[in-house]
Amino acid sequence: MKTKIIKEEGVNKSGNILNGIVVSDKMNKTVVVSVSRFVKHLKYGKFYKINKKYKAHDEENKYKIGDKIEIIETKPMSKDKRFRVIY
Repeated sequence: MKTKIIKEEGVNKSGNILNGIVVSDKMNKTVVVSVSRFVKHLKYGKFYKINKKYKAHDEENKYKIGDKIEIIETKPMSKDKRFRVIY
């Protein structure tokens, strides 16, 4: 995870930035993004992949299944949505 400060409309916004792939776009103004990361097992040292899904706000409904996007952490928008699509 990266932390960046983004200037948008004259306001600085900072938060964790994640890269992922859109796996669902069926909701209005919302996409589900799958984020993969590699983790090292503490005892055996083997690396394995973990996938986690996040719901992100897509204001223009322009992202479709299979698109690679970046999402940034924001204040909660609903029960499950805590991310917003950057691009």
